Amino acid sequence: MKKLTYFYTAFLLGLLPINTHAQLQKTDIDKAINIPSLKHPYLYFTEAEKPALIQRIANDPESNDIFRKLEAEAKMWLAMPVDRSIPVQGKNTRAGWTDADTNGKYSKYYNTNRNNAFYLAFLYQMTGEQKYADKAFEFADAFCDLTTWTQRAHEFPIIYSRIMPYNVPDDQVNFNFDHYNGDAGRMMAAVYDWLYPALNQEQKDRIRGALLEKVVTRVRGDYEFHWWATAYRCNWCGVCNSGVGLTGLTLLTEHPQLTDIVAESYNRINNMLNELGVDGGWQEGGGYWNYGVHTSAFFADALKRITNGKYNLFENERLKTNPATFPLFISLPGKRSLNFEDSGGGGLIGSPHLINKLAAETSNAQAAWYRDFLGQGNDIFDILWPRPEIEAKPPDSPSIHFRTLDWWVMRSDFTNPDNVLVAGKAGMNDDPHHGHLDIGQFVIYWKGAYFIQDLGRIGYDEKYFDEARFDYPEASSIGHNVLYVNGEKQISGKYYKQPYDYSVGGKVLEFRTSQEQDYVLMDPTNAYPKKELKKWLRHVVHDKPLATLVVDEVYALPGSKIEVRFHPGVDYSVEDGFVMLSGKEGKMALIPLMDQEIVPGKHASQFVNATKEFHWLDYFDAEIIAKNERTILATAI
Repeated sequence: MKKLTYFYTAFLLGLLPINTHAQLQKTDIDKAINIPSLKHPYLYFTEAEKPALIQRIANDPESNDIFRKLEAEAKMWLAMPVDRSIPVQGKNTRAGWTDADTNGKYSKYYNTNRNNAFYLAFLYQMTGEQKYADKAFEFADAFCDLTTWTQRAHEFPIIYSRIMPYNVPDDQVNFNFDHYNGDAGRMMAAVYDWLYPALNQEQKDRIRGALLEKVVTRVRGDYEFHWWATAYRCNWCGVCNSGVGLTGLTLLTEHPQLTDIVAESYNRINNMLNELGVDGGWQEGGGYWNYGVHTSAFFADALKRITNGKYNLFENERLKTNPATFPLFISLPGKRSLNFEDSGGGGLIGSPHLINKLAAETSNAQAAWYRDFLGQGNDIFDILWPRPEIEAKPPDSPSIHFRTLDWWVMRSDFTNPDNVLVAGKAGMNDDPHHGHLDIGQFVIYWKGAYFIQDLGRIGYDEKYFDEARFDYPEASSIGHNVLYVNGEKQISGKYYKQPYDYSVGGKVLEFRTSQEQDYVLMDPTNAYPKKELKKWLRHVVHDKPLATLVVDEVYALPGSKIEVRFHPGVDYSVEDGFVMLSGKEGKMALIPLMDQEIVPGKHASQFVNATKEFHWLDYFDAEIIAKNERTILATAI
């Protein structure tokens, strides 16, 4: 019997994934940190390490530019009177019904006091000049006077009807700690650490008391009542837990019992990093990969230092293997990035200092290569986390299939704007937080422009995270480059206070890449209710460097109306049997190869937000009536 038990145990261990980062207990952190030896500053550098930083500022041109800019800005901050009158925070900040909702005074007050305290505290550490510490405390004192560091958009009246993400129970009623609070805790932890030697006891207690009141006591012992605590596929998990963990670390000299929240932050951030894809992808999109990983890196760095490397989140297997694969492969020529999901259509993903840190901690050549895309650093953490001296190498292939997410990118190279990039996605419709109903879609980017685009995130309002999001063209399947049978739209795998259906979505069945040609086969069928559409297979061939062929196999009843939708990102005109797409730098023809009628259209888009105007969103359909149960449609671009 013992032999059989041993055999089955060994067999199961061989099959099941083993988490190399076991869950830490408070006692583990107690043993790893010599708390009596801690002397501020210690979060990101010690007194003994400061000379090397000062030397870097003097001799490294990038660090010197950052520091001289900071000194110049500080002249303004030193002269700035600190306003003690807290502006009224609007009650409907994402709707804009009153002046308090739209004037931005509260957010400006919040950010000014927090940020100025943070940067002046760093200047004090690097220069030793008391004037910086005195002014930093003035700003910190005003920030500590706020009743809460949580902002209205995430309090009960607005956030209560939000659809909760993966691994979060629907019964959520406590919303007293949000990602703004997490950022505030993270930054004020550094302010406390850096100002500590310059403050009297009352001043220390002022900041310490605020950290205890607005961070520690809101969370400690109550993780089960904070939805983000177990939202391991959501950026909030990293942001909030990092703020709590850094607060615990900076207060250890006064409150050594706070090693419990340090252990909690380690465990929960590690669980979040475990949800990175096997290729480093993040379901919420590039912008939220950055927010979650970036904020987590601050806690990871501080904990690694204070435990002398014993507890190192940079060793998480998913992060270590692909520290910058996701931002690199979703980058676009012209310093842009793919805007799938709610990530917007902005610049490259990842700040220079984050990529510095990830490359240095993992010795990853691709991360070091991507770092050169980002240009010169502009933050104090570019001084603290400088460019690593490791060999930079590009990936072997410029195309990729993110297997966990079922996103894919096809291209000839990373930097030439004259070559076409084609990207698309399948995957599950199980992210009601930042996901879109866009399974089976694709985009085409060329010469600095989207010729076929994803609308991306245009903005947030009070209803965008409720079920109403699925009626907005930006998040609904109607606003994506997919197809419809008799108007049937895609569905979500999660609705408000309804159980998850993890079968809703699609998959990539095949992906091949070579120097000359890339190919992907997607099956988005299960993203639909399947009352009208019975099956859909989409083949995409990218004949490098310029041509793309899309072939759709659609199964539906004869007589069904099939619409293949495209959203142009440039000017377009319907010609005789094709569509001419005209960008500033070139033209592209989209040619339906079957007997399809091209029908222009436009979405009427109006957010529930008094500050955003109504706008039209252009699209065109290539329509056909099914003659048989199986219809083949093809489009050359």
